[in-house]
Amino acid sequence: MKAVICRELGPPSALRVEEVPDPRPLAGQVLVRVEAAGVNFPDTLIIQGRYQHKPALPFTPGAEVCGVVEALGEGVEGLAVGTRVAAAITHGGFAERVAFDATKAVAVPDGVSSEDAAALCLAYGTVLHGLEDRGALRAGETLLVLGASGGVGMAAIQIGKLVGARVLAAASSAEKLEACREAGADGLIDYSAEGWRETVRALTEGRGPDVVFDPVGGPYTEPALRSIGWRGRYLVVGFAAGEIPRIPLNLVLLKNCAVTGVLYGEFTRREPEANRAMLARLFGWVASGRLQPAVSQRFPLERAAEALEVLGARRATGKLVLVTHAGAPG
Repeated sequence: MKAVICRELGPPSALRVEEVPDPRPLAGQVLVRVEAAGVNFPDTLIIQGRYQHKPALPFTPGAEVCGVVEALGEGVEGLAVGTRVAAAITHGGFAERVAFDATKAVAVPDGVSSEDAAALCLAYGTVLHGLEDRGALRAGETLLVLGASGGVGMAAIQIGKLVGARVLAAASSAEKLEACREAGADGLIDYSAEGWRETVRALTEGRGPDVVFDPVGGPYTEPALRSIGWRGRYLVVGFAAGEIPRIPLNLVLLKNCAVTGVLYGEFTRREPEANRAMLARLFGWVASGRLQPAVSQRFPLERAAEALEVLGARRATGKLVLVTHAGAPG
């Protein structure tokens, strides 16, 4: 089979597509023929050795897949060969086949494409876990999304609107903000401009947002925390800006707010039943037409390095997906 191989830590250009033996499922695993794989910011980190999960070299990146079950490892129950499933895993997804823990697999219903299912597992799973489980976002509240034009940010806009929140989108250019508006954002904030906190204040009539969803970190965290409303919930999702911010804890005291971590991968490991139920809800929303994953570009497997470069350079709006079947659009 073909697989994207990382033999040395470094930039996407160091990756190679190679012919490797098909994996075999161990006890408790499923073997899946991959039809689509989501491309995510952690993929750009793991190939540089900068992610908390550090697989031994050589390895295949890719933490989000959808495909068809081809074989079951010993002891696997509740899944059948031929079932189309999706899963958030740690690595291995940028390949024609991958074996992973069967508890991570969620059946994909008819009406949900493989590309959409692959795009849902990590980004939309992170968002729903963050906004609902960790942030307790309620209808009528105001949500501020940082890095709103990226895959996770777009998902946050969409899920925020689904639960009935008013969504403010913060991004760094007019083009990105227009994409956020098209995704349903109620208010737009250019946080590359001076004084963007004043825009937040004006859009919330001085109250501040109830929930802040922050996958960016860096220089944006403290201003956003200073802008949060009374009893607000600040969700720490990631650090795409590259810098882990240090915040003055007096801000948490003065706003009577909560700063809450959202570590979705560990949630899937510790609470697999809850995660499967959550992903099933997401698939149901897509199948019913209530949610359309924001897939902006599709790449063939052979162009995985290019997809990662686009994502790492922050040139992407929405989700990027690799597809393994022939004739995949670029």
